[in-house]
Amino acid sequence: MDWIYKGKQVKTIEDMPKGVFGFVYEITHIHSGKKYIGKKQIMTNRTLPPLKGERKKRKVTKEGSWKTYYGSQEEMKQLVKEAKSLEEFDRRILKYCFTKKELTYRELEEQVLHKVLEDDRYINNNILGKFFGKDLIPKE
Repeated sequence: MDWIYKGKQVKTIEDMPKGVFGFVYEITHIHSGKKYIGKKQIMTNRTLPPLKGERKKRKVTKEGSWKTYYGSQEEMKQLVKEAKSLEEFDRRILKYCFTKKELTYRELEEQVLHKVLEDDRYINNNILGKFFGKDLIPKE
C-alpha cells in the first residue's frame, strides 16, 4: 500500500515537494479502526569508519525506509505482522516538513489536535516520551 497525500499516491521522492526532510503521517488499520500518528524522515545519515589510510570518518546520506514503513509502535507492528495483506492499512501523509525541528513540532501538533492520548482509536501511548495517556485524569 502506497502513501497518500491529498488524494494522490506518493511512490517516490519526486512525488514530494523539493527539499522535504520528512513527513507526519497517520496509519489506520482498516478492520479494527486503530490509528497511529507519527513522523518519518525521508533520508538517513550514517557514519562509517574511515577508509584504509584515512583518519576522518565518512558520512553517508541515503534514502530511508519510508516507502515500506508502517510505524515503530509495538501494537502497530503486531497488527502488520498479523495482517493477511498490507491492503488492510491506510497510510496518509498529513504534512510535509523541511527541517528536523519542524518535523517534531508538526508531529506534536497533530497528536494534540487529534487527542491521541484521549481517543481510544489511537494507539499512541505517549507524546514526545513525556506525556502518557495513563497519566491523564479521566473526564467526569
